[in-house]
Amino acid sequence: MKHFLLSFSAFIAFAGLSSFKDKNPNSKNSPKVVNFEIFGNDHATTPIIDNELYDHVYYIVSGHGGPDPGANITVNGKMVAEDEYAYDVSLRLAKNLLMHGAKVYMIVRDENDGIRDNEYLETDTDEVVWGGNKIPLSQSARLKQRTKIINDLFVENAAKGYETQRVIETHVDSRITNHKVDIFFYYNDRKPESKQLAEGMYDTIKQKYNAKQKGRGYTGEVKARDLWMIKESKPPIVFIELGNITNEFDRKRLLLADNRQAIANWFAQGLMHH
Repeated sequence: MKHFLLSFSAFIAFAGLSSFKDKNPNSKNSPKVVNFEIFGNDHATTPIIDNELYDHVYYIVSGHGGPDPGANITVNGKMVAEDEYAYDVSLRLAKNLLMHGAKVYMIVRDENDGIRDNEYLETDTDEVVWGGNKIPLSQSARLKQRTKIINDLFVENAAKGYETQRVIETHVDSRITNHKVDIFFYYNDRKPESKQLAEGMYDTIKQKYNAKQKGRGYTGEVKARDLWMIKESKPPIVFIELGNITNEFDRKRLLLADNRQAIANWFAQGLMHH
């Protein structure tokens, strides 16, 4: 079985396997396995299941990063930071989408981390954005930087004929300790596809939660919000809050690697069906 070894810098250029247009994953033109170094040594190997998303482009954005760890709390003497856990879930989602032939851009990226199965993810400040530029401390500058990258790539990919382009942005909320929030999905009410995607992902997550934890009840929400990235992104966007990092119950969703993987799997399923 042939392996395609891609360097970190080459990851995005070939991430979508956009040259492989055959929907049959067993054809001679479709690779069986690709290695993506950005996922780390333990998770680099990526089997290509099919090319169902071969004409889709996804821009994956994890919140904060660089000089700003985002929401955080100290647990058992260790810092649990929003940017690290949002990034890990985002990487897992990106891998799932690649497995179905999508073209994927990790807008926020950390060359050293990869997908990590630890409970406590070590914090650092070396994340950069696509293109290698540093992440500004200023929130306004940070949001404008990411939006411009996405919008420029959107125009570039539209010129290449990609009609389905989507932004998935992940964050972790921080509220009062006793406030359990589950997963929230926000959309741009001026873009019908944004609403459709958010509602589809919400429905998938709710269904999975109800199946796995019967009687528990799912308290997540899906609604429109007027946030900068939601308003300014040219492609339709789904803005996701993964949970309340200060709430012990919500935090387990983030600390356990199996939970992070399940969330990424369910997100991918929701995207593929809508």
